[in-house]
Amino acid sequence: MPKSVKPISESDKLSDHLRDSSLTSEINKPDFRELDLGSPVSPLRSQPRGLTTTTSSSSSSSSGSLTGRVKHAPVIGRSNSLRSQSGSSSGNNNLRPRSDSATSSSSHSQPLISSATSPAPANVLPTGNICPSGKIQITGMTQTRSRSDVLGSGTGTYGHGSIMRGGGGTSISPAKPTNTGGGSPPVIVGSSSRSSTVVAGDTPIWKKAVLGSDSEEVKRLGNEMYRKGLFNEALKLYDRAIALSPTNAAYRSNRAAALTGLARIGEAVMECEEAVRSDPNYGRAHHRLALLLIRLGQVNSARKHLCFLGRPSDPMELQKLEAMEKHLIKCVDARRVSDWKTVLTEADAAIVSGADFAPQLFMCKVEAFLKLHRLDDAQSKLLEVPKVEPFPVSCSQTRFSGMACEAYTYFVKAQIEMALGRFENAVMAAEKASQIDPRCNEVAMLHNTVTLVARARARGNDLYKSERYTEASSAYAEGLRLDPCNAILYCNRAACWFKLGMWERSIEDCNQALRYQPCYTKPLLRRAASNSKMERWGAAVSDYEALIRELPHDKEVAESLFHAQVALKKSRGEEVLNMEFGGDVEEVYSREQFKSAINLPGVSVIHFSTASDHQCKQISPFVDSLCTRYPSIHFLKVDIDKCPSIGNAENVRVVPTVKIYKNGSRVKEIVCPSKEVLEYSVRHYSG
Repeated sequence: MPKSVKPISESDKLSDHLRDSSLTSEINKPDFRELDLGSPVSPLRSQPRGLTTTTSSSSSSSSGSLTGRVKHAPVIGRSNSLRSQSGSSSGNNNLRPRSDSATSSSSHSQPLISSATSPAPANVLPTGNICPSGKIQITGMTQTRSRSDVLGSGTGTYGHGSIMRGGGGTSISPAKPTNTGGGSPPVIVGSSSRSSTVVAGDTPIWKKAVLGSDSEEVKRLGNEMYRKGLFNEALKLYDRAIALSPTNAAYRSNRAAALTGLARIGEAVMECEEAVRSDPNYGRAHHRLALLLIRLGQVNSARKHLCFLGRPSDPMELQKLEAMEKHLIKCVDARRVSDWKTVLTEADAAIVSGADFAPQLFMCKVEAFLKLHRLDDAQSKLLEVPKVEPFPVSCSQTRFSGMACEAYTYFVKAQIEMALGRFENAVMAAEKASQIDPRCNEVAMLHNTVTLVARARARGNDLYKSERYTEASSAYAEGLRLDPCNAILYCNRAACWFKLGMWERSIEDCNQALRYQPCYTKPLLRRAASNSKMERWGAAVSDYEALIRELPHDKEVAESLFHAQVALKKSRGEEVLNMEFGGDVEEVYSREQFKSAINLPGVSVIHFSTASDHQCKQISPFVDSLCTRYPSIHFLKVDIDKCPSIGNAENVRVVPTVKIYKNGSRVKEIVCPSKEVLEYSVRHYSG
């Protein structure tokens, strides 16, 4: 095939290099600058002067879908149509396309051809698509032939052009343009508008695009999916573009944006790092990586990428980074001196400043709540810790409060697992932290402590099962010397004292357990039982009432409460008659039955209702539960539709109404009570 390539001078090569470099010159900065930094879309360069766009002139009978069988074949030169104009090489630099893959002209939906009056560049090989429709598209020419030129079988690839067999179809440009010996790459005819909008059957466009061979077209469709918030679809398209052009930094940067949209921050960081390795001067990848690292709380790494040219690419982001760094420093300093309230304040401030996806900061709050004996808050905050999987290697070894960030998350997990009594899990978490950061003294000390405490607790459990309660209490005491705030070990030792008949010591250990875990029901139950053994009925009733609120359907607790209430009444000299555990709400049908019920010794609660009232239907089950939880109280129910005489005698005009009688005298009347008010009143008069 004849060549008409003019040798490229050194000045032309230098001009090409400056134009195509990404961030080394002020000339190309507008091509890479973006206003919306959260978007993965690279701004397209304006169309070169001297070029116009035309729609594809393929046959109307062609399907135009991406499923057409496309093969590449050489363009056969003809002297009357492909003749080089050597005398017009000067002043044609504007006709030469950009080679930056992120801004390739193939991202236009229509092919580029030169004006009929514009001379073809002398240093560009002629390329084009020869289609069965008889139309020939050639870069730099607008000449169209009416005759059908179909060469060969259409199954071979011979060069830049695409030769399509029988029936027509839309030509597809090659996946990657080829340089011709130091000059600019040839102008590639882009996909037609039909190729990006028409699909076979009902298959979505993006799925068909995944099968395409034009990486820029695939990336463009990926950008469209991203703008619509369809991050999974965009990710698949970017994956396809990367498969076609693995070293393209723009594609990997766009893929990182899609991963960020899916909250897969760890993967997004690694993708940006790969983009920077592919093109160390690609400013957009550096900036996106810096923003991701800010979210992960990686201050030093973020600053390096934000200022990779020696100055910040965005001064506002640098100010944000510096503010976050101040809060991080204060948080670490407060942790060092065990000022846990300040730790909570500064960790929150750092998160609000931008480190909203930093696991170490959330785990620091978990540790602070744990040290403040707010275990419920610690557990709740543990559920909010961001999942960064896989944890980027570049981030895992950065330090937080003297230990590797990833090791710190396991360090805190080990502590909370031990506080919850899951000692085996605590040992595994401590071992993981030790493996990640074996040289950290704080990690090593925790690993040793957790191992010894778990061993002491296991030995104490074995001795307790063997009814060797004194030895078991000593084993639990050994664990408490290593972990003096462990509520589980205090509760276990309290059980040993109870079995040994040492009620006072059992109550003391239960008090310690409840100090560190106020909502822990086991020590509350053991303390109630110990108080009953010592006939401290008031304290026992108080503990059982607290338990019944936590365990409203526990019959054993309800029965224990009933007996404690009866014993308390007897200890006060009150008359106790016909009191039986397990009574139900008694329904009243006559005035005589009603008078007899309210005159019984003790407290009686009467619920006035109607079967048709919606609010009565809601409160009735709650009254039934109160009957179970307060078995020493008489609960009665009056349907005023069935017994209007009782309703009239009691002057009940609105339902539901609850009246409380004590030893035959009315002490309380509540109209349309809430559950909270009703239970408070019942508990108040039951004492």
